[in-house]
Amino acid sequence: MQRGLPMQPTVILLKEGTDTSQGKGQLLSNISACLAVADTLSSTLGPRGMDKLIVSDRGEAEITNDGATILKLLDIVHPAAKTLVDIARAQDAEVGDGTTSVVLLAAQMLKESRSYIEEGAIDRIKEVQIAIDKSDPAKYDELLIKCASTSMSSKLIHSQKPFFSRMVVDAVKCLDQDDLDESLIGVKKVPGGGLQDSLLVRGVAFKKTFTYAGAEQQPKMFINPKIVCLNVELELKAEKDNAEVRVEAVSDYQAIVDAEWQIIYDKLERIHKTGAQVVLSKLPIGDLATQWFADRGVFCAGRVPADDLRRVTQAVGGTVQSTTSDILPESLGTCGKFE
Repeated sequence: MQRGLPMQPTVILLKEGTDTSQGKGQLLSNISACLAVADTLSSTLGPRGMDKLIVSDRGEAEITNDGATILKLLDIVHPAAKTLVDIARAQDAEVGDGTTSVVLLAAQMLKESRSYIEEGAIDRIKEVQIAIDKSDPAKYDELLIKCASTSMSSKLIHSQKPFFSRMVVDAVKCLDQDDLDESLIGVKKVPGGGLQDSLLVRGVAFKKTFTYAGAEQQPKMFINPKIVCLNVELELKAEKDNAEVRVEAVSDYQAIVDAEWQIIYDKLERIHKTGAQVVLSKLPIGDLATQWFADRGVFCAGRVPADDLRRVTQAVGGTVQSTTSDILPESLGTCGKFE
């Protein structure tokens, strides 16, 4: 007599109340949801595209024609339609433009395939690829400029497309062509002037940081200088804010103050012994250190933004130092000209 099989426990993969469906009907429903999203974005594309006014539940209004922004503000709950949102986010993160176009292209492909699905055509995937000829640098540059110009058509700077398209292509060509880390391209905004006053710096530029009076005596231009990048604070702190000290005599208090001054002087001496002519730090550089460096012909800048300091180390070499002790020669960078 054959023994019965043991009963298998019921495994619940979806929470109670979840609706599950499949087949041709659900596939067509997914396509319809994606087309509804595309219809919302279609009127924003092109030179005659219109802006969308979106009001949130809290009454906050936002006007935009950017596809990624619109999809982020819309409360899309359909799972298939959310796929288009992911496509737009990926396009925005990878390229930074063309979010509306990629959504409309995907939706149009779904629209064209709907009739075949209704007729029961078999699945088939084709690969479409266009080869780009890089053998002629002039033609390749012209193609890149056209791509940059197209992405600027709906932006505020569209009236200066030829000027900025050339600048964008030149900036990208300054990057490592095998890596193309776009985060190494920084945009600095300076009040005043016009669009044509914009320029491309083939190097690293950062805004003038807050400085003390001694900075005016520092040299502002070096040829082939040694550069040290720090994450060290070179500033005296007020004792009343940072420590509690009990003393019995004035001389004891003076000894504590002298020790604090000696600590910062030791830091400055160690930095100067490296031979660095340019000192950059993410943390503040106080008036004492500024004047000390000025007396020795060294330029210093504190509170340099972290992104700018990372670009500096990428361009000049070296590494950011978190201490002034034992700074090795290979930890310093250099450049052709600093000003």
